[in-house]
Amino acid sequence: MTETTDPDCLFCKIVAGEIPSQQIDENDDTFVFMDINPATRGHALVIPKRHTQDLTTIDPADLAACAQMAQQIAKRAKSQLHADGVNLLNCCGEVAWQTVFHFHIHVIPRYVDDSVRLPWIPAPGDADEIAAAAEALRG
Repeated sequence: MTETTDPDCLFCKIVAGEIPSQQIDENDDTFVFMDINPATRGHALVIPKRHTQDLTTIDPADLAACAQMAQQIAKRAKSQLHADGVNLLNCCGEVAWQTVFHFHIHVIPRYVDDSVRLPWIPAPGDADEIAAAAEALRG
């Protein structure tokens, strides 16, 4: 079970109205606001109102609510901002670039001429290692 709020959490303070934000939507379970360090025009964050640290701890119902809201925001980015595409990004853990430890999904509108690039260069992997990792994940 997750806590309702964390008094030291930046995002909990935003939900509570203690820190200003450019809010764009909310419902009973989620809150959506603009990222103040945007990758592109319209970059938004979808968070659960109930505090939870990351993808591994979020309640499945809150995760579903965030995913559904992220889909709505993605559709708006395409229709209202004329984005050519949309990336959804979740960072789980410090090594995976998570900087605020309250679960969130980045909704990043993509434009043909934006400068956002993949953080890795796709290249064929070692087939044996891929198979070994697959076996470990099946367990």
